[in-house]
Amino acid sequence: MHRLLDILASGIHDTKNQLFSAESLIAGSEAKHQIDLFEIRYAIEAAADRLSRTLAAYQLMRHGAQLAVVPAIVSDLCEEVGLAQKHHLVNAGISLTIDCQTFDDWPLDRDLVTDMLNNAIQNAGRFARCAIRLSAFVQDEELVLRVEDDGAGFSTLPPAMGTGLIVAEKLAALHSRQEHHGSLHLSNGSALGGACFELRLP
Repeated sequence: MHRLLDILASGIHDTKNQLFSAESLIAGSEAKHQIDLFEIRYAIEAAADRLSRTLAAYQLMRHGAQLAVVPAIVSDLCEEVGLAQKHHLVNAGISLTIDCQTFDDWPLDRDLVTDMLNNAIQNAGRFARCAIRLSAFVQDEELVLRVEDDGAGFSTLPPAMGTGLIVAEKLAALHSRQEHHGSLHLSNGSALGGACFELRLP
């Protein structure tokens, strides 16, 4: 089984490199023909980046590596995610609001948490009508990172989304402090009326 997973990981690595090559070709066409293909480049870059993070998560779980947990300024992390997502969402007619209520730092694996939030916002963007909110606050000695949308909410989870969430749950649980582990929660009836993705880190 591990051998098969290693082969699949190698295929993901090759696909990621091909996507980066495609993005370079598109950027060259933009410059040559003076056209704007931002949405296409965004989709390719997002897919390639997601594959990179998937490989990193695979290596983490497959080989028992340690998380790169360091203190990160929560407001900076939220702003970084917002900048990565806002342009694409605006083009789709969706507004992204950031409500960060904590400006302190928090021990976490910044790359993994950033990836989880980016993925959560991208998923929310598929179902939101016109609004998504990313919020951050401390509750019960845990950092809560929440992504809410104004869509119809969860009914059933598509297999691909389910697989991604299983990985996210495992990565969240790897964050631990004094025998407390991170967790991931999904629910309906968010403050915006749709789905709610909630990541809690000790």
